[in-house]
Amino acid sequence: MIVDPLATLRGRRSAKWRTYPGDVLPLFVAEMDYPLAPPIAAVLHAAVDASDTGYPMAGPDLGVALSGFAARHWGWELDPGAVTAVPDVGVGVVELLRMLTRPADTVVISPPVYPPFFQWAPESGNRLLEVPLTDEFRLDLPALERAFAAHPAVYVLCNPHNPVGRVHTRDELTALVRLARLYGVTIVSDEIHAPLVLPGAEFTPLLSIAGAGEVAVSLLSASKGFNLAGLKCAAIVTGGPAMAALVGGFPPDIRWRTGHFGVLATVAAFTDGDAWLAGLLSELDARRAQLGHLLSTRLPSLRWRRPEATFLAWLDCRALGGDDEPQELFLAKGRVAVEPGTRFGAAGAGYVRLNFATSAEILDEATVRMAAASG
Repeated sequence: MIVDPLATLRGRRSAKWRTYPGDVLPLFVAEMDYPLAPPIAAVLHAAVDASDTGYPMAGPDLGVALSGFAARHWGWELDPGAVTAVPDVGVGVVELLRMLTRPADTVVISPPVYPPFFQWAPESGNRLLEVPLTDEFRLDLPALERAFAAHPAVYVLCNPHNPVGRVHTRDELTALVRLARLYGVTIVSDEIHAPLVLPGAEFTPLLSIAGAGEVAVSLLSASKGFNLAGLKCAAIVTGGPAMAALVGGFPPDIRWRTGHFGVLATVAAFTDGDAWLAGLLSELDARRAQLGHLLSTRLPSLRWRRPEATFLAWLDCRALGGDDEPQELFLAKGRVAVEPGTRFGAAGAGYVRLNFATSAEILDEATVRMAAASG
């Protein structure tokens, strides 16, 4: 994939390019630098040309598109009628928590994890319980069983897991579903990074696990895989009548908060975006390999586990020492912006998250600067 020159990228007006001064390389927020998939660009251009900028109407198209995509990529036969549009995954999770919990109920998460996970439970009036991943960044199933035995209301799963890039295995998810059924805990699965599973790993949709439809609901979106976060469209998927009835009880105005362009772009992505996505995954695989080489040669004191999914690298910088957080060091001395690990929970102290969905040239320059900053 051809990435625009840095000077051209700096003309973008999204958060990635407006948060820091112009001398900073922004590798923090999860936006990609790649050009939009042609089928998506075409449908958006056509809508603008037709002055088609009104209220959203997801209709059956979204469910049909997602169902086809899931069958082709994951062998998952989902019912198109079990798909409900929401503005984004975060909104969907909060609305689900409001339906699934009572005030002060407990919601369980597994840090280090995407920062909004820490806010969704308080926003819905719940208490948060953290059950961290293991040292190998796997689900800590014995610890989760102990937590589930106290009968929390909900476990919010990140599958694949941001920021560590872990793709949970079918066996792990089967064990998780067994625990949820045993202790009466509902699983809300954030699967936004599912299209971004890299070569060498295989994504398992939670609802493809036997019995999961009784205790779980999933949320998917094209926003990460196709770089559509600004267009506002995600999908809640249910696998059984009880969960479908729950989603059916959402406030009526939820449907109007989804973006019209988001629906159009998402349908195009899931229907006609396979070739572009294949090219993207090949590009990300190459950037992942490049980053591993650059880290070993320029920043050998940093440690990482190659992510199995996402375009995000979780870098252990604790060997750098010093009083400054590594994110502050790289920004102040290297003019490279990465996410501080502490945003992902206490377990993230001494870590940073780096976005490698960019050009080989920008990634090369970023590691040169980071090495100089830490030298």
